[in-house]
Amino acid sequence: MSKSDKLEFSIDQDIVYPKHGVGTITDIRVQEISGITLELYVVRFEKERMTLRVPTEKAVGVGMRCISDEETMKKAFKTLKGKAKVKRTMWSRRAQEYEGKINSGSITQLAEVVRDLHRSGDQSEQSYSERQIYESAISRLAREVAAVEETCEKEALSKLETILTPE
Repeated sequence: MSKSDKLEFSIDQDIVYPKHGVGTITDIRVQEISGITLELYVVRFEKERMTLRVPTEKAVGVGMRCISDEETMKKAFKTLKGKAKVKRTMWSRRAQEYEGKINSGSITQLAEVVRDLHRSGDQSEQSYSERQIYESAISRLAREVAAVEETCEKEALSKLETILTPE
């Protein structure tokens, strides 16, 4: 990987790690692992109470990215307002596809999962696993909305519910 492919993140910057969602870079440190000296981003995920160390050279390769800009967020909100695409395939296949989208790191794909699994008051029947996937997706989306809009997760969740609820 060339230097131009390497993203530069800074301490206290919010980032998105595909498998875990929004985290904050708390430190950039050099550490020796198996005789190899590596520069690592230390990323803290408050929601999971987890700290992850990502080699700076591999950050792009694992899909680590800056939080979305306002334009990308608008596209995600537009996706949420769209019509849900319910597929008639087996649940296990759909669940696998939803998990793939949630862990893709793409906010638009995350919004698609939330839109497709959202149930309003008149159609509230959901299986347990469907509800779990929905909760995971909307929580992760709310954390990124909160980071972008510099608000709390609860307010972001409320905003998402408003967008998802037809008038």
